[in-house]
Amino acid sequence: MKTKTSKTTTRAVQCSAVLAVGGLLITACGSSGGSGSGQSATTSFEGRGPITYVAGKDTTGTVQPTIDRWNTLHPKEKVTFIQLPTDADAQRQQMIQNAETKSDAYTVLSLDVVWTSEFAAHQWIDKLPEQRFPLSRMLKPVVETAKYRGGLYAAPASSDGGMLYYRTDLLKKAGIGGPPTTWAQMKADCAKVKKLPEAKGMSCYAGQLQKYEGLTVNFSEAVNSAGGTVTDANGRPDVDTPAAKNGLDFLVGSVKDGTIPKEAITYQEEDGRQAFQSGKLVFLRNWPYAYALAAKSGIAGTYAVAPLPGLDAPGSSSLGGHNMAVSSYARNKATALDFITFMTSQDTTATFLKDASLAPPYASLYDDPRLIKQYPYLPVLKQSILHAVPRPRVVQYGDVTSAVQQEAYAALTGTKTSAQALKDLQQDLQKCTAQ
Repeated sequence: MKTKTSKTTTRAVQCSAVLAVGGLLITACGSSGGSGSGQSATTSFEGRGPITYVAGKDTTGTVQPTIDRWNTLHPKEKVTFIQLPTDADAQRQQMIQNAETKSDAYTVLSLDVVWTSEFAAHQWIDKLPEQRFPLSRMLKPVVETAKYRGGLYAAPASSDGGMLYYRTDLLKKAGIGGPPTTWAQMKADCAKVKKLPEAKGMSCYAGQLQKYEGLTVNFSEAVNSAGGTVTDANGRPDVDTPAAKNGLDFLVGSVKDGTIPKEAITYQEEDGRQAFQSGKLVFLRNWPYAYALAAKSGIAGTYAVAPLPGLDAPGSSSLGGHNMAVSSYARNKATALDFITFMTSQDTTATFLKDASLAPPYASLYDDPRLIKQYPYLPVLKQSILHAVPRPRVVQYGDVTSAVQQEAYAALTGTKTSAQALKDLQQDLQKCTAQ
């Protein structure tokens, strides 16, 4: 999953989000269109012919060749690949605009897993027939991201879990036996590495801290990895706590003391990946897609991955990935359903794993000894996904993530203390559940 740029709102966010309780949604705080009731019946998928597939820009170069294979097999049902901007928030906005105008220009949508509930609640996507997909063979947390009110509204195409990339060669030269499991260990290990001549000018650690969806992910991971939570077991906001402050303080303090370079508050996924590959970072938090690309770079053979570190023990990733859905306003829905089945099959997702390091939804692929030998990060990735903490599943996710970005970025840039930022964020999110 690659998350990209967001436009933030003022602190007094007019939340129209609802937080999840056991996968269900509480009363919404307002609406931005649609009935919000979801769809009760499965759509009749009829019509065959050309369709479009709409997703963020393919930085891996693997999507179009896969579509070409489909088009060769289905010359009368060809798929046109529409690539949206690389930033996830811009993708979401364009998809919403298409839905609000009831346009048939978009057929199959590639949705960030946290958008599924929102799009289903507003009836922008159709309920899918579950029997068409081998859900029992997929990782349970991945399948849950594709459901809304018990119904399947998308098919899992890929998952995602954050991992800690680290320079094995430099840790070994510094006499460090393995990757760190806590933030304190990571800082201590980095201090040792930076004494090496080979590490001259290197910084310690970076993630994705620009004011966009990646900041929501990194903030949530820091809070969860310190024993806190963004929302409690009942779906209520719970960020004004000592544990949440410990998490945000790790990010804020690391920027202040130089553990995280100051330029990293402008980093998105690709910025961090390129910094790591060019030898500017000892440690990097990123998604699995970066593994295959790093293997083709100048640091090939000198890096590995581990679980994200936390306050006192290994931390927790945010759950990422993408689901494929059918626009409610599309034509040729029979073709669309067949195309989704093709794209989310075990064979196709295995190809994306091999060619682009995209995390597959199928459990067996993580346990295949032949694949593990070729892709040694698979056991780490599986644990990252199984222990990941979902971001809030909300009807209007944009409002919640904007509030998180606004306050976390204020703390990172020093315009607010961590304590004040969390207090303000708590108030923003409570407005949603109070109405």
